[in-house]
Amino acid sequence: MPVLDVDVALALLAGGTLEIMGQLWVSSNNAMLGVVRADGLEAACIYKPVAGERPLADFPNGTLARREVASFLTSRATDWRIVPPTVLRNGPFGEGMVQLWIRRDAEVDPIGLVNDADARLRRIAVLDAVLNNTDRKAGHLIPVEGGHVYGVDHGVTFSPVPKLRTVLWAWRGTPLAEDEAAVLGLLRDRLNAGTGSLAAELATLLSRVEINATRRRLDQLIETGLFPQPDPRWPAIPWPPV
Repeated sequence: MPVLDVDVALALLAGGTLEIMGQLWVSSNNAMLGVVRADGLEAACIYKPVAGERPLADFPNGTLARREVASFLTSRATDWRIVPPTVLRNGPFGEGMVQLWIRRDAEVDPIGLVNDADARLRRIAVLDAVLNNTDRKAGHLIPVEGGHVYGVDHGVTFSPVPKLRTVLWAWRGTPLAEDEAAVLGLLRDRLNAGTGSLAAELATLLSRVEINATRRRLDQLIETGLFPQPDPRWPAIPWPPV
C-alpha cells in the first residue's frame, strides 16, 4: 500500500509544489515523472498534462486526465484501493492529472500474475468492467511489497460505447464472488444523484451520458452476477498486451 495515507497523499498532490524530473518516453501522452513537496513531505508522482494528450478518434479531446481522476474516485468508492491517489491540478505545463508514484515490487512479474490468473487481479477485472477500460495491459498492473496490486493508466475509460479491452479475461462468464457483488451494489447506490455522492464528483469530470452508461454497466453486472464476456464486435485484448 502507499507509504502515505490516501488523504495525506491527495492533499500533497493537490497543493504541493510540483517539480518535473523527466519525461517517461514510453508514454504516448507526454507523461512526466515529478516530485511534489509541501510542509516537509515529498513524494514521487506522475504528471500528465492535458496539453500533451494525443488526440483519439473515439474519445473527446482533452478529457483523458479527467478520466484518470474519475477512475480513482470510482476505485476509492469501492475501498479496494486499486487506482493510486490521483488529482486534477495545474502544473508546469498547465492542467493535468497528478498521480502518486507507486514503486513496483521487482520480484513479482505482472505477466506471470496474468498468466496464472492470480486471484488478486479479480477485483481489478471487476473495476475495469465498471470503468469500461479499453486498455488494461499487463504493464499497467503494479504489484507492491506486501502483496497488493495496483492498476494504473486509466485515460481511456468511461466510454458510453462497450469497449472493454483487457488481458484479464480469466474469469469471463463466471460468477462474481459475494463480496464483489456487494461492493457493486454499494457503488451503484453511490452513483445516485445527490450532494456529496460519487455521481456529483464524477459530474465535474465526465458527461451525463458517460455517467448514465456507467450506471447501466453496473446494473448489468449486478443483474447477471457474472464477469462480462468479450464483445465480438470489438477487439478483446489491447495491443500490445504488455
